[in-house]
Amino acid sequence: MLENRRFVIIGFFAVIGLIYLARLFYLQVLDESYSIVSSSNSIKRVIEIPFRGQIYDRTGKLIVYNTPVYDLLVTPSKAKVEDTLRFCKVLGIERRDFDSLMAAASSYSRVKPSLFLRQLSKEDFASIQDVMVDFSGFQFAKSSLRTYTAPTLANTLGYVSEITKGQLEKQETPYYRQSDYIGQSGIEKIYEDDLRGKRGTKFVMQNVNGVYKGPWKGGELDTMAVAGSNLYSGIDLEVQQYADSLMVNKVGSVVAIEPSTGQILSMVSAPTYDPNILASRFFSKNYSALVRNPYKPLFNRPVMASYRPGSTFKLIQALVGLQEGVITPGTGFTHANCPVGCHGHPATTSVALGVAHSCNPYFYHLFRRIMYNNNISNTFKASAAGLNEWHTRVSKFGIGQQLGIDLPSERKGNLPDKKYYDKIYGENAWKFSNIYSISIGEGEILITPLKMANVAAIIANRGHYYIPHVIHGVGDSKKLDPMYTTRHESGVAAHHYDPVIQGMIGAVEAGTAKNARIQDITVAGKTGTSQNKKGDDHSIFIGFAPVDNPKIAIAVFVENAGFGGSAAAPIAGLIMEKYLTRKVTNKAMEKKMKDMNLMSKVVLTDEQRALLKRDTIRRDTSNSKGLIKR
Repeated sequence: MLENRRFVIIGFFAVIGLIYLARLFYLQVLDESYSIVSSSNSIKRVIEIPFRGQIYDRTGKLIVYNTPVYDLLVTPSKAKVEDTLRFCKVLGIERRDFDSLMAAASSYSRVKPSLFLRQLSKEDFASIQDVMVDFSGFQFAKSSLRTYTAPTLANTLGYVSEITKGQLEKQETPYYRQSDYIGQSGIEKIYEDDLRGKRGTKFVMQNVNGVYKGPWKGGELDTMAVAGSNLYSGIDLEVQQYADSLMVNKVGSVVAIEPSTGQILSMVSAPTYDPNILASRFFSKNYSALVRNPYKPLFNRPVMASYRPGSTFKLIQALVGLQEGVITPGTGFTHANCPVGCHGHPATTSVALGVAHSCNPYFYHLFRRIMYNNNISNTFKASAAGLNEWHTRVSKFGIGQQLGIDLPSERKGNLPDKKYYDKIYGENAWKFSNIYSISIGEGEILITPLKMANVAAIIANRGHYYIPHVIHGVGDSKKLDPMYTTRHESGVAAHHYDPVIQGMIGAVEAGTAKNARIQDITVAGKTGTSQNKKGDDHSIFIGFAPVDNPKIAIAVFVENAGFGGSAAAPIAGLIMEKYLTRKVTNKAMEKKMKDMNLMSKVVLTDEQRALLKRDTIRRDTSNSKGLIKR
């Protein structure tokens, strides 16, 4: 018994010994990590930052790509600059810049490398890399600069910039480091995980002076960086740039959609700016100038600006009335007993004529029938059930909610219901006379340009839509979130769209939207004039073409331009023709729209005007040409 126990004890210690020997063999022979640590003075671990994915338009044209550059990093505890004047001269910086950059690096960490100077070109790097050997504590890291083939789509594409301290602290899975770049807005932000790629790691040998001596172990432990996925957009770059040219010196939006897919063809936020200025080492200065600009070029108007839709909303009112059965295509109304005026035409005898003439009394009476469920004897209190039913119907057109476009900060707008008016007037204390202005798209209704373009797409499709989206494919497989291929129904039967579309054709052929006509192409459209308390009214147009096989649906908003037919309609017509035919026949109208300057009509405070003038002088004297594209 004692003999057996002795062998068990000997065996136990023998197993323990073998485990220790195996672990020592692994650490000293197989595992390279300890060898790397012990050789930290001669072996350096370098993180390889991958190129961000590129962005293409629908025809395969490159919109965004990467230019290789170099960042200069500093480790304050190792930094030795005996001749500061020479150092500054080599880098082309001032002594005060050197002091502030070193202070910022030291406040971050004395022992960790951090950014000192960003985005040196290949030529700059080649000219100074040998000289920098004389200054210990500094090292170069490969990076890339976002570059844009055209000065367009600034708000849609967004920008990348250095990650903030708050973003670093909030990241759920550690990935980003101090001074890394990250998408901050637009497509760059929404598709950050796809665009950023996968980091690589390599180990290099260096001498005591930090001079590179080649890869360690032939690079067998290195891992390659994997570039980010490319994005394929529905944007037509040629049409986009043309739309930009028509919106110069104006404030407003253009949104064009392919009705059959929901792909965004063009998206203009005016005034805009050249996206390249936020991709340079002067990001902070240029960004500050954009923030100060009173015309708000950083404000992405297509998805963030809310307007009263004006008469364009009458299209939805007609469709809801037809679906509810309170009117038929042949229903007519007189102008009698109506608090809203009209435009001097005879009594309207059909839905099509109501749309074509944009008859205010017609839609006042129509809305009253919806509210009272066709019981015209109730003339004092609007029916709560009627208003809520109307709200449900209209919301199916995407109004009063986020559509879900692949851009950040999309606004819901406002679609009032019983609860909304109860809060304003008291429960059941409001009457039809308090709310009738929404019958013609005024009052409390607020809609973004994106949503009105989507309404045009719904009508073009005779009742359905796909969530508008800028990107239709990610990576080589062109993957797309299923939400963008899901069909959404408006809840209005297809045959009810016919009289409304006939009215829209009439508006373009001989009505307020005639400036949107296109030679040899039938266009359906509707103008609107949005009331504005702070200046001239806003000009609106929505429409689509060709009517029989719609290829483009569009919404144009031009602030302070007055009637819908004066600016929005002709701009929309020119853009649709450019997309459909690749040419423009009405050169006189094109010149008129390009020459139209409405910036003086924007209501600014004296302080804003002074600030704008001061920044303009600064840009001129610093030769920062093209900072703001008005």
